[in-house]
Amino acid sequence: MQHLSTHFYAIGLSYKKADAEIRGHFSLDDSRKEALLSHAKTNGIESLIIISTCNRTELYGFAEHPYQLIHLLCEHTKGTVEEFQEVAYIYKNREAIAHMFKVGSGLDSQILGDFEIISQIKASARRSKSHGLLNSYGERLVNSVIRASKRIKTETELSSGATSVSFASVQYIMNKVENISEKNILLFGTGKIGRNTCENLVKHTKNSHITLINRTKDKALEVAGKFNLIVKDFDELEEEISKTDILIVATGALNPTVHKAILNISRPLLILDLSIPKNVNTNVTDHADVSLVHMDDLAKITDDTLEKRKEFIPAAEQIIAEITDEFVAWLDTLKFVPTIQAIKHKLNDLKNSELNTLRKKNPDFNEDQAELVTSNIIQKITNQFAHHLKEDSNTVDESLELIKKIFQLEESL
Repeated sequence: MQHLSTHFYAIGLSYKKADAEIRGHFSLDDSRKEALLSHAKTNGIESLIIISTCNRTELYGFAEHPYQLIHLLCEHTKGTVEEFQEVAYIYKNREAIAHMFKVGSGLDSQILGDFEIISQIKASARRSKSHGLLNSYGERLVNSVIRASKRIKTETELSSGATSVSFASVQYIMNKVENISEKNILLFGTGKIGRNTCENLVKHTKNSHITLINRTKDKALEVAGKFNLIVKDFDELEEEISKTDILIVATGALNPTVHKAILNISRPLLILDLSIPKNVNTNVTDHADVSLVHMDDLAKITDDTLEKRKEFIPAAEQIIAEITDEFVAWLDTLKFVPTIQAIKHKLNDLKNSELNTLRKKNPDFNEDQAELVTSNIIQKITNQFAHHLKEDSNTVDESLELIKKIFQLEESL
């Protein structure tokens, strides 16, 4: 349970106000996430969840002031507090809860209904837990968001049709390039977006000239094996680019790996950069034959699928409202748990004092029997109070005050 002086915050930035370059400044790879969590632990933060994807970087956690979380983020990324303030959002308590539901359910995704974020949230919660940075509030909230996401997937068509950044990129290629099945396609980078793009390319273009390159060749071989594609070594990148018609870059490098100097081309080349931070230097367009498209441009491609998805927003919001209400009801019960425990403690004190008196007065006193009867009565009394507080959520604060006065509990709490 959080301390009284702390609040639950969501702080971060997303594609809505921050362009790819700024998002790149705040991007966190796995080692930076680990460092940030360790730092948070030493700073006494009790629960913290980190989300960092190509479209957003967010921290969800407890703090006395959101600046504690902003400072942690800036300390472990290239981003500055000034940059953050220009494009960021800060949500507190109920608003922060609502934001996590919106993100986890695909309603805040760059492409409406893109559910890839939910696996990130699960992985982030596991990582936080391994650092001892996931309290009961955080864990319960994440599980509630996962439940909402599953229900939205099964009960609505918010994610109908294959639409994601990887699909949008393939759709773009198919719209722009004639005779796509005969073109040479080179995919550089086989992380999650790379793998998804690869799958969509194979499925939709009927192209058998797809080559994969990845810094770690094993990963590329793994992906290629599934789809029967060609794999080349990383040091053959320049040579392979010279033979290709379409280059898709989906690497996780912190600085651009593709730039004008490595382009030795004599025919038109379409480059799609699906990386955050950007991994293609804009100087490639100094070549008259090069067209460069970034994922932010791709995400603007709206089609009938996305229009159709909008119809299901109200149904998704209804599911979120139901599960949010359950979570908030659980939170309200946390409010009165200390009071119920204090009542129990107080009644046990009265019981022990009474039993002591009886023990002294009556040598034949049946202590076990008295203990059993009085403990049962105490349990029933505290259950009555708990039931009343649960049922009467509108006046729970007044009820708590009255109970504390009657039982003189102020010192105990």
